[in-house]
Amino acid sequence: MDLKEMKNQVDLTVTDKAANNIRILAASMVEKAKSGHPGGAMGGADFINVLYSEFLNFDPSDMNWINRDRFFLDPGHMSPMLYSILSLTGNYTMEELANFRQWGSPTPGHPEVDPARGVENTSGPLGQGHTMAVGAAITERFLAARFGEWMSHKIYTFISDGGIQEEIAQGAGRIAGNLGLSNLIMFYDSNNIQLSTKVEEVTIENTAKKYEAWGWNVISIDGNSSSEIRVALIAANNETERPTLIIGKTLMGKGAVDANGVSFENKVSTHGQPLGAAGASLAKTIENLGGNSENPFQIFPEVQEYFKEVLQKKQEYANAKKAEQAEWAKANPELAAKLEKFFSNEAPDIDYAAIAQKSGSATRAASSAVLAELAQKVDNMIVSSADLSNSDKTDGFLKNTKAIVKGDFSGAFLQAGVAELTMAAICNGIALHGGVTAACGTFFVFSDYMKPAVRLSALMQVPVKYIWTHDAFRVGEDGPTHQPIEQEAQIRLLEQLKNHSGQMSLLALRPADVHEGTVAWKMAMENTKTPTALILSRQNIKDLPSNGNRYEEALQAQKGAYIVQKPESTPDVILLASGSEVATLVAGAEILRSKSDLKIQIVSVPSEGLFRTQSAEYQAEVIPAGIPVLGLTAGLPVTLQGLVGANGKSVGLDHFGYSAPAGVLDEKFGYTAENVVKEVEALLR
Repeated sequence: MDLKEMKNQVDLTVTDKAANNIRILAASMVEKAKSGHPGGAMGGADFINVLYSEFLNFDPSDMNWINRDRFFLDPGHMSPMLYSILSLTGNYTMEELANFRQWGSPTPGHPEVDPARGVENTSGPLGQGHTMAVGAAITERFLAARFGEWMSHKIYTFISDGGIQEEIAQGAGRIAGNLGLSNLIMFYDSNNIQLSTKVEEVTIENTAKKYEAWGWNVISIDGNSSSEIRVALIAANNETERPTLIIGKTLMGKGAVDANGVSFENKVSTHGQPLGAAGASLAKTIENLGGNSENPFQIFPEVQEYFKEVLQKKQEYANAKKAEQAEWAKANPELAAKLEKFFSNEAPDIDYAAIAQKSGSATRAASSAVLAELAQKVDNMIVSSADLSNSDKTDGFLKNTKAIVKGDFSGAFLQAGVAELTMAAICNGIALHGGVTAACGTFFVFSDYMKPAVRLSALMQVPVKYIWTHDAFRVGEDGPTHQPIEQEAQIRLLEQLKNHSGQMSLLALRPADVHEGTVAWKMAMENTKTPTALILSRQNIKDLPSNGNRYEEALQAQKGAYIVQKPESTPDVILLASGSEVATLVAGAEILRSKSDLKIQIVSVPSEGLFRTQSAEYQAEVIPAGIPVLGLTAGLPVTLQGLVGANGKSVGLDHFGYSAPAGVLDEKFGYTAENVVKEVEALLR
């Protein structure tokens, strides 16, 4: 519906009854499950009801409609509120609400992304939900800049006191304000209650002034007044220069009473446990809110009729917008085909073999060469860097586009500033919105800052590309704070963790030379179902030996591991590694062969997780049983332990790095051809 319709007189009685219906459903869900968070859901019911019934545009018959408004919930513990409003719109049944938090139900304790049901994001870790909304808002502006304002829509998000306090809110607020995301409207459910304290006990900050300082439009209202909510949302929709924060002062547990009918609102105890356990009375609360305590899981008849009208208007609006799109498509067939391609989730058609790579370069340089090609050939890709583009070499992409700035979203590079977690969560939001591929880069050691968002990428099954350079202790003089040791083992744990579709939840690739670097990017772009991590070197790496076309040979990396050098007969020993250590093994093998007639098989393993999905026959060919295996890793020895087996040895580091030139560290830590010889000889003895 448009703003004129929004301003029409609304039956406030029905509006208030709908909000109370949401409160009853939310409280009853938690009570029946004997766990959950009823208080916040009851306090936020007025806003969510007005938003969904009067402002949020979607197609009831096509919940995946690309031009729908999006709603991102930040406090996932307020899922009862979301499921309840979505039951009024017909997306959840009363039975499904009654099975809240139970095995196999579509109403888990914290929402898990399911756009067909109206759930746009997985939420739970506070702060990330509204940051994903920033990513979606960037995507909406990116698409409108390419196809026209006819496809503009709003991104709404809901944040709580906890989300405001999470450090990620600093980055999200700064970036949204700096980019002038006027399509972003955020409601702050300010009820002064936290799980174990009151807000006033942990902070004295002035939230309104903080967001104003970031360039936001800030509106303060009574968050339980439907009329004030309506006026604020109209003002926010009319804002053209700034994102809007609506600070709504709400009551935790609004409508809750005890057994004597005395108000039980504004209590810390109702934040994280059922009303009954907190000391209130669910039955009396339901009666106080106009419901039937004997049958709490029902939609009031007048509310049901009201939402029939609401959904009819939304359907009419969506039909009109789709007709407008059809007229545009008829007049712009090439653009229409491009838009369809954007949302197809198909990998781009790139001639990776034609990308020139400089022999013996760092794999970050190889990545830069591929990114330069992607910038010219992939129109729906946004790349971001945490203020390191000239070092993580994402500037290969930037040199062929320009940065996204306020008022001009025709560029495709997001300068995130020093905010790794924020950047990663924004990329999740870009991917969730749809239509655009997201990639972001920083140093590998700073993946530590990003892991909460990377984990959500894996859980939500969004194909964000993580570009992590400076992959080992060879960062050198920067010292132990910048030298990743345990990071690879941590990231590769996600290769062992299956997502809810039964797939490897993340693909981690550490290429061994520039040609594997090209193949790694090919694999990343063709992986449209899960996130990909590209773990890249700062230092130059000698190309692996080749029988002709090194790129064609490197394509074998698409199986996760492959034989780089194979003896004519059964090998005496197998040497395996990923990244720059493969070249070290090759150099060590040359010495060993010159000293003896050892038959050595060298294996590059850019992804153990992917290798483990190959046939048993292929795995046995690459790493035959009964043959000693030596693994070399710049990380923890456990990184390769699963491949070398009980009778093999994984050589790695069990200590932090030190500040010294990379070559010195190689010598001191034993990452030399000569030490490979010693380790092999010791293993075979």
